[in-house]
Amino acid sequence: MPVLPSSLPSREAFEAAGRRLYAAEAALFEARRPKSAAARDSGAAGFAGGVPMHWMLDWPMPFPMIVAGACGVHLTDIDGNVLVDFCLGDTGAMFGHGPAPVVAAMAASATRGLTFMLPSADAAPVGALLAQHFGLSHWQVATTASDANRFALRAARAVTGRSRILVFDGCYHGTVEDTLVDLVDGATITRRSLIGQVADTGLTTVAVPFNDVGALAAALADGDIACVIAEPVMTNCSMILPAPGFHAELRRLTRAAGTLLLIDETHTLSTGPGGYTGAHGLEPDLMVMGKPVAGGVPAAVWGMSEAVAARFALVRDREEHGHSGIGTTLSGSALQLACLRACLSEVMTGATYAAMLRQAGRIEAGLASAIAALGLDWHVARVGARLEVVFRARPLLNAADARAAALPEAERALHLMLLNAGFLLTPFHDMVLVGPMVTDDEADGFVAAFAAAAGRLRQAAEML
Repeated sequence: MPVLPSSLPSREAFEAAGRRLYAAEAALFEARRPKSAAARDSGAAGFAGGVPMHWMLDWPMPFPMIVAGACGVHLTDIDGNVLVDFCLGDTGAMFGHGPAPVVAAMAASATRGLTFMLPSADAAPVGALLAQHFGLSHWQVATTASDANRFALRAARAVTGRSRILVFDGCYHGTVEDTLVDLVDGATITRRSLIGQVADTGLTTVAVPFNDVGALAAALADGDIACVIAEPVMTNCSMILPAPGFHAELRRLTRAAGTLLLIDETHTLSTGPGGYTGAHGLEPDLMVMGKPVAGGVPAAVWGMSEAVAARFALVRDREEHGHSGIGTTLSGSALQLACLRACLSEVMTGATYAAMLRQAGRIEAGLASAIAALGLDWHVARVGARLEVVFRARPLLNAADARAAALPEAERALHLMLLNAGFLLTPFHDMVLVGPMVTDDEADGFVAAFAAAAGRLRQAAEML
């Protein structure tokens, strides 16, 4: 490795270098994918933008590559390029593509019927498994984590008789309208990027900075907040770990205010079989999991404590039949229950997590060593099997920190350089999710590819 100057280039130089490197890597990406390029040029008939879901255009690649198939932690596109997948469907396939027990459950369910709007024989075992994994006693099934969060928030408002909720600035809770807000100059405003938003969510939602106990206490002081909805570790604006004692204060303050606490574990299930909640002894009133909980089949769950469930039952007894605004026809289907049972009992095991965490630790150490060797003022943030490189030396405290630390052009370049080296990361701040089938050679190969890419980025910045 060449000797690098002791002083770092400016952030502007890193961004300019990112733009320059991205252009070169884009040409290589396209040269390797003539079939995907042809599909891009012809468009996909009937799909707006040529893709079945418009987010597929948000990847930091010149155009979406078309996937031919995936198995375990490997993904192959229609041009024959094979990648080690560290995105895993942005968590949906966290335990690998096509876990055998889930595939078997799907096949068996197909012969017995997929959906009845009635419980199947898997319902009771799934309820027991959810309580065993996550601690709460009463559960419901939804189709997405977005829906599960919507339903849980509706239940919280119903049992408390309060209308407002509290979120942390930069949060991720899917497409729940109430949570799609930004904190700007101390005011909570509707996120400006929302399409077709009519209601002002700033009227019913208050946002405060993560890790700010004073701001949290002030927002709860009026006693009008039905629920605080929180990721235990912030994962969407970047990875922001809770400060020591923050979760204890969050629980103490919500209880004192008569406010329910909803923990959204959709991304932090990477921590262990009981999520971050189980690993760190959190005590939520409500809890949500989605994406990987059924092995990649569309399913999510939301749970309630005994006390909340009892209050919710009283409210539900008063509702007009069939008009609660909670639940969708395909939620709780036989297919979902079969896959939930298989995933919870045979896939989300201690052995699976041990494999994931071992390789995540190996990658974390390798990335930290590479960053130090390159003299970069970056660090690695990690929650279980999920990690990312943050472009500053100190850990982030809140979303404002994350926005200030971001280097979007450098991030795009690193993403595409690593993709061209055979490793697929998430399309948003290059988060790495380590599946249980990753080998030592693949982990070490990824670290080496990152070191080479980051070195190129720094050298390019030095030349500007």
